[in-house]
Amino acid sequence: MHDLKLIRETPDVFDAGLFRRGLAPQSAKLLELDAARRKVQTELQDMLQQRNEASRAVGEKKRKGEKADSLIKKVQALKDDIGELEAREREIGEELDDILANLPNLPGPDVPDGTDEYDNVEIRRHGEPQRFDFTAREHFDLGESLGLMSFDLAAKMSGARFVVLRGALAQMERALAAFMLDLHTGEHGYTEILPPALVRDNALYGTGQLPKFAEDLFHTDDGYWLIPTAEVPLTNLVAEEILDADDLPVRVTAWTPCFRSEAGAAGKDTRGMIRQHQFSKVELVSIVHPDDSDAELERMTGCAEEVLKRLDLPYRVVALCAGDMGFGARMTYDIEVWLPGQGRYREISSCSNCWDFQARRMGARFRTSGEKGTRFVHSLNGSGIAVGRAMIAVLENGQNADGSITVPAALRPYMGGLERLVAG
Repeated sequence: MHDLKLIRETPDVFDAGLFRRGLAPQSAKLLELDAARRKVQTELQDMLQQRNEASRAVGEKKRKGEKADSLIKKVQALKDDIGELEAREREIGEELDDILANLPNLPGPDVPDGTDEYDNVEIRRHGEPQRFDFTAREHFDLGESLGLMSFDLAAKMSGARFVVLRGALAQMERALAAFMLDLHTGEHGYTEILPPALVRDNALYGTGQLPKFAEDLFHTDDGYWLIPTAEVPLTNLVAEEILDADDLPVRVTAWTPCFRSEAGAAGKDTRGMIRQHQFSKVELVSIVHPDDSDAELERMTGCAEEVLKRLDLPYRVVALCAGDMGFGARMTYDIEVWLPGQGRYREISSCSNCWDFQARRMGARFRTSGEKGTRFVHSLNGSGIAVGRAMIAVLENGQNADGSITVPAALRPYMGGLERLVAG
């Protein structure tokens, strides 16, 4: 959500930010509605004062035994007018809030200009892509050949974009998540959370998925939404809270199932585990003081990178351009892992600084001792990392000519010392 006060003060800056997002100017319409609402509020305040004065006058006349018919009619007329003004104020407010709720966060000054993924800017690379003396296979060929991955079995139960993992691959899914959680909690200072996977409208509104992206989500018949990422419940831990500045930063992590309808993804990654309706992810969320959020984004990205370093997976970090960032982000780094089967880098983590955009929607504030009033916190989120995509990367980078898979050393303690996956 955007700060109307800032829009009033710098409408050109606001529109310039939207332009970088590929959107038309909105400040004129917003300020017109804002002025109309404030005018109605002034009239309403004046009428409420008139009604109160007239009501007191009625009481005085009655105490004196005098007739107050004309005053009573005036009070009633004012009451009717007040009702109309209150309805008008709500109407204008709802229109104003609807526009604001559907506008994305403005890009920060360091965000590259551009319209799509082709305008993203590479920041750094780590590791060299593996060179095989055989033709590299994609993860779904490898998994099916091992007899440990089946899309056909999943399709019988659930349709397309689901998978059944068995044996060592099911164990690897769990091992990857446990390894990531141990790293983030043991070395990176995050607190592990086990949050709900079902949430109400307000939680998704707070993090920016609603109302604009309802079609990307799964909804139950009784008003719940399945979470698209643990960002939603983790960030909402501070919704409507006033934190103590001394308790910042708050850093939390969770391993959860995630559910996405993949609306608009027809024809994209139709084979394999890259783009599924159900997948699991280890999420990182930080709630920080506004002065610290830029540094926190660098820190969070480094925490996600460390997962790939320890799994010995080549990757690169790119800064997303203004047109490719997520709705709530002010600045985003994507981490892309090398997939030899595809011969290219693919996203495996996205780390974003949302500034106070989500905090305004959630009502999340902090108070500094000795200072008057409160301020909005800054929120950040990132994948730490996507478990299914990590498995894909392990399979493709660890493949051998005979179809077996070398298990990364960091995972072996979580898999009973298993060093290699072979067909059973």
